[in-house]
Amino acid sequence: MKNYTINNEWVTLTQLDEILKSNAEVALSEGVKNDISKCREFLDEKVKRHDKLIYGVNTGFGSLCNTAISVEDLGQLQRNLVISHACGAGEEVPSGIVKRMLLLKAFGLSHGSSGAQVETVERLLYFFNNDIIPVVYQQGSLGASGDLAPLAHMSLPLIAEGEVYYNGKKRASIAVLNELGLDPIVLRSKEGLALLNGTQFMSSYASYAVSNGLKLWNQFNLIGALSLEAYDGRLNPFQANVNEIRKQKGQIEVAENFRAILSGSEMILREKEHVQDPYSFRCIPQVHGASKDAIDYAAQIVEREINAVTDNPTVFPDEDDVVSAGNFHGQPLAITMDFLAIALAELGSISERRVYKLISGTRDLPAFLVAEPGLNSGFMIPQYTGASIVSQNKQFCTPASVDSIDSSNGQEDHVSMGANAATKLYKIVENCYSIQGIELMNAAQAMDFRTEKSSAKIEQLRADYRKEVAFVKDDEYLHPLMKKSKDFVKHIL
Repeated sequence: MKNYTINNEWVTLTQLDEILKSNAEVALSEGVKNDISKCREFLDEKVKRHDKLIYGVNTGFGSLCNTAISVEDLGQLQRNLVISHACGAGEEVPSGIVKRMLLLKAFGLSHGSSGAQVETVERLLYFFNNDIIPVVYQQGSLGASGDLAPLAHMSLPLIAEGEVYYNGKKRASIAVLNELGLDPIVLRSKEGLALLNGTQFMSSYASYAVSNGLKLWNQFNLIGALSLEAYDGRLNPFQANVNEIRKQKGQIEVAENFRAILSGSEMILREKEHVQDPYSFRCIPQVHGASKDAIDYAAQIVEREINAVTDNPTVFPDEDDVVSAGNFHGQPLAITMDFLAIALAELGSISERRVYKLISGTRDLPAFLVAEPGLNSGFMIPQYTGASIVSQNKQFCTPASVDSIDSSNGQEDHVSMGANAATKLYKIVENCYSIQGIELMNAAQAMDFRTEKSSAKIEQLRADYRKEVAFVKDDEYLHPLMKKSKDFVKHIL
């Protein structure tokens, strides 16, 4: 995909990923420009002929909603809003997430219900297309009234404030704008609020997590199948009839997936001495399947959100109406991200249990998967590391969406805390890649002690992996191998 034109047709999460991965240049269609301009012109006329207060247009914000602002100060009001709300703290938001924020904010403003200028939306896309990445901080949003602080930091460079990354260096925004011959955007009534209200911080993290969640799920199936082979597990729990009578879509999908992965395997067909396997192998369809159902649900919610108008107030030019409501409230995303966090953490949890079985010295495998245990500790401690990460994920699964702290003098008296759900979900995704790398390292090591061959898919996985990580004969420094293993599952597999 070389170019993408925003035309207000439905954008799927798959399309969003394609835009980001292909470095497509994004532009507004003429129809969308007309819609944005129509809304902006309506709002300007509304202010001129309307003597009543319109929230965020000719009033203050939050609990200052009844404070009138004079017409000549409306632009300054919006600039003040952006500057005063840029109160982020903590670590910087990863550049890839900020780039999503720029694009998703442009999507949201393109519907012609927010009162933005065409120039403002096009400047967001200019930043996106030219990798001018605003410096944004992870802490500061309550996930209601929009992602105020993060979106304020994202918006600062539009008005030549704040900092950006450009050509790999962090620089003052005004210096970059001057270098590129760009004038700062002069904000008009309601426009700062259109930029700061909205769920684009949360939805950027959420869309990233859904995309990577699907990748993790597919790879946990593939690597889990290798572990099943290495542990000399049985295929019976994956046969169609037993899974179909449970009626759970994800479970049926996992079982079908495993049968396809292991088709043609010598190892899976050999006579088994044991009657059944531990739950971490036997219940893969049920556990992986439940996570898949949760990921699919999350994908629906997040896809709706990236196609939505989530700022406030909402402008309806054709109905001569400006409505102050609550589309900025992050509860749909907050609950969904808490749910997705649990689903992904469980994939990591059952993975670590499979590792524990692989190093147990059973099923004709050497203890800790090394030829001379005792003299060598082998793969004893990677399992410790995996257990530590799994435990951290469990702590991150404490729901953020059940919390709320009163703000803005009681005007904003229930908030979603979805931004905290977002940042801890991101950490769970990263942790799952680490756990997955550990399982693959153990499963490949264990399978190398077997003489039978697995299926074509598993043998290809082993061959590709061994190009990056070698078999461990005697004790060696394992951290670099674990890092290579994580890199393999995250970037190569």
